[in-house]
Amino acid sequence: MLPDRPTKLVPPVLAKMAAWAACLILVGVVVYFSALVVARLTFVALPVAIALLLTALLFPLTNALRRAGMRPIYATWITMLVALAVLAGTGWLVGARASEEFPNLVTQVQQTARSVQEWLITGPLHLQQAQITGYVDEIAAMVNAQRTAITGTLLSAGAVAFEVLASIVLLLFVTFFLLKDGDRIWAWFLRAFGGVAPRVDRAGRAAWTTLSHYVQGTVAVAAVHGLVMGIVLAGMGVPLWAPLAVLIFFASFIPIVGIFFAGTVATLVTLGAKGLVYALIFLGILIVEQQLENHVLQPLIVGRALNFHPLAIILVLSVGGILAGIAGAAVAVPVAAVIYRALPELRHERPALPPPGHAGGYGEGEPPPPKDAEPAKGEAPQGDIPRSRSDERLSPAGSRPGDDSRRDDTE
Repeated sequence: MLPDRPTKLVPPVLAKMAAWAACLILVGVVVYFSALVVARLTFVALPVAIALLLTALLFPLTNALRRAGMRPIYATWITMLVALAVLAGTGWLVGARASEEFPNLVTQVQQTARSVQEWLITGPLHLQQAQITGYVDEIAAMVNAQRTAITGTLLSAGAVAFEVLASIVLLLFVTFFLLKDGDRIWAWFLRAFGGVAPRVDRAGRAAWTTLSHYVQGTVAVAAVHGLVMGIVLAGMGVPLWAPLAVLIFFASFIPIVGIFFAGTVATLVTLGAKGLVYALIFLGILIVEQQLENHVLQPLIVGRALNFHPLAIILVLSVGGILAGIAGAAVAVPVAAVIYRALPELRHERPALPPPGHAGGYGEGEPPPPKDAEPAKGEAPQGDIPRSRSDERLSPAGSRPGDDSRRDDTE
């Protein structure tokens, strides 16, 4: 009775709550220190995370080349060269258009500024020239005050350039070997889990499928979004339409926050180049297109793979942004989706195989036929079969030794 006395002093509900609280505290401590380790190893963790996303995007091409009979090393090299060619072509297009249209943008912004200045003087506000000049001088003073901070930021950015280059090299190496030897790396990784390796294997495959669907669907949706907005900007005659379309494409990988930032930049450029009317028209088209994307493209392409509520996406984005800034917001949703899909496979076991006696064709819960039942024509008896006979029945030859039917057929 003594061992039971302390447990009787605590209500069962309180004991369960205490157990859950202890488990949550332990999980929170593990997650906290894991986040500290990842933050400490950002130089390695971020390129590896981006490499996983790139591998999920490029693996269909590598797999198609392998199925066509190409060796893995050649298929991987062709995939990497195609990806680099696409990136180089996009960069050349953006750079050429930017260098060609930037002077035109400056001229149009100056014309728009003069038009706004004239409207402020002759319009309903009836401002004085001295007031406008004072406002302009205040803005110039603010920019000059921040010149030192801007220069320091540029210098620190130059110091970080080497780390960025090293991260890009690491990213390319990790992507190459994941495309080439991903299956072998995964098999080697599973050896560390012993008896629970089947669960880890199922969880990993479910996570990889979810990640692949998310990346491929997001790229498709972002490409449609950037193409539509690029056509709209080019049709309006807005300078730098190609760089803005690329900015919208990359910003679409960060749900909600990314398109808000890219849309604001594109709207401001349209306002400075073409005026208020064109800016309002572009903003209206952007909002309509974004709603179509959220309610049509995202559910059809990405929603089936994630099945996340918008509130969950906003919370995940907030946590990722607080922990790791823009990079954390970019990878927060796929990481949450992968964890959400992998946990059920880790908790549940696959149903056990039926016992050997059930291999005759009757399912679970269905009683076997009686031993004295009359077998059908051409059917073997359902009685007890010795183990040697059952082993003989499963021989590679496909028939029992001594079976006269095969001999009669050959004769």
